[in-house]
Amino acid sequence: MAYLFLLAAITAEVIGTSLLKATDGFTRLWPTLGLAVAYLAAFGLLSLAVKEIPVGVAYAVWSGLGTAAIMAIGAAFLGEPLSLAKVVGAGLVIAGVVVLNLGGAH
Repeated sequence: MAYLFLLAAITAEVIGTSLLKATDGFTRLWPTLGLAVAYLAAFGLLSLAVKEIPVGVAYAVWSGLGTAAIMAIGAAFLGEPLSLAKVVGAGLVIAGVVVLNLGGAH
C-alpha cells in the first residue's frame, strides 16, 4: 500500500509542477489554487508512504520519477526542447533510483 501512496504522491506532484507555468508567477488564481492543492496532496501522500518506505528511498523515487515525468511533459506539451544531455541525465537519475531500491532492505 505504501508504494501506491508514493505513486499517488508522484502523480500529484507532477500535476502541481505542470501547473507552475500556468500560474504566471502566482498571478492567476485557478492555476495557483490547483498547484497548491496538488502540492498539499503530494506531501500528504508522501508522508503516508514514508510510514513503511525508508524516507531516503521514498524521496529518491518521488523526485527521480517526478523529474523524468516533468521533463517528458515539458517536451510534449510545453514546447521545451529535449536534448540528448537531458535524456541521459534523466536516465542516470532513474538508474540511481533503481540502485537505491535494489541496494537496501525495506
